[in-house]
Amino acid sequence: MSSGHDEYLYHVVKDYLPAEALYIIRYHSFYSFHKEDEYNYLLNDYDKKMLPWLKLFQQYDLYSKANEKIDLDELRPFYEELVAEFLPEKLQW
Repeated sequence: MSSGHDEYLYHVVKDYLPAEALYIIRYHSFYSFHKEDEYNYLLNDYDKKMLPWLKLFQQYDLYSKANEKIDLDELRPFYEELVAEFLPEKLQW
């Protein structure tokens, strides 16, 4: 496994988001773990507790997109409110 944008984002937001969200950010690209159920023998109790969250997110991740055009103006307020709830006005990138 290598570090990339997932690990980078994890470090940027780790002081602001709940543990479940951080776990999803960090490991959602590790498909052999959460999709193929490989590496289970390496899991500790924390990983076993977080795995259901990762599997739940899987349905909204890559290859789950619809062909319908999204109304960004309609969705923007929802996401702006969500971001404001959890993240500071400025992040240190």
